[in-house]
Amino acid sequence: MSKSILLKIENKIAYITLNRPEVFNSFNREMAFLLHDTLDACEKNEEVRAIVLTGNGKAFCAGQDLKEVTDPDLNPGFKKILEEHYNPIITRIRNIKKPVIAAVNGVAAGAGANIALACDIVVAHEKVSFIQAFSLIGLVPDSAGTFFLPRLIGFQKALALAMLGDKIGAEEAEKMGMIYKMIPLESFEEDVDKLALKLANMPTKALGMIKELFNKSMTNDLESQLALESKLQIEAAQSEDYKEGVAAFIEKRQPNFKGN
Repeated sequence: MSKSILLKIENKIAYITLNRPEVFNSFNREMAFLLHDTLDACEKNEEVRAIVLTGNGKAFCAGQDLKEVTDPDLNPGFKKILEEHYNPIITRIRNIKKPVIAAVNGVAAGAGANIALACDIVVAHEKVSFIQAFSLIGLVPDSAGTFFLPRLIGFQKALALAMLGDKIGAEEAEKMGMIYKMIPLESFEEDVDKLALKLANMPTKALGMIKELFNKSMTNDLESQLALESKLQIEAAQSEDYKEGVAAFIEKRQPNFKGN
């Protein structure tokens, strides 16, 4: 049985680990489909209230395994790679109504960088680098890199990084707004656990609605966004977590959210 994707669930957190360290966790067809299935399982599992996506070894993910695309017996072709591998991964991450953290533990290049940037919260330790490596081998950014990157850091900066393939360290990535936070290497795993646990104990239904609102804000006009805010706020106000949150505020205690 393949171990290219590892899954551990504890404390209401699903830890998904890309596990092909010998090739810097680059994607082949098998690993892509396993990640699809694992994300689907985490979405359906009511025990899971936060998801952490990370990599094993020195890299987070180096993107596509180029050996696969250059092997005539293995190469699925770029149409299948995009339509069956990466595009479904991006849409799954964005549509899961649970927070998804990218815990970037090493280099994130090409599709690997863009999968990280599609997550809800991106953290990286100080030794990490991000690179839009596509142009360096005559390709264009995929995996929603041309969608998220300019929205995160601005059109001019994003276009330059896509064209030049510059390597960006975690500190610079944080300063330009590409990622949420750089974390010191020595406390990286501990701080990721704390962040994930905080999210897992928050009102999950409301977090899912917040995610939906931010997704729609990418394309909605103001009127449409205001209407969606109203709709989801009314739904949120009917949740058990809202009742618990208000009660805890009045009683001056910590809320005990159940995620519903």
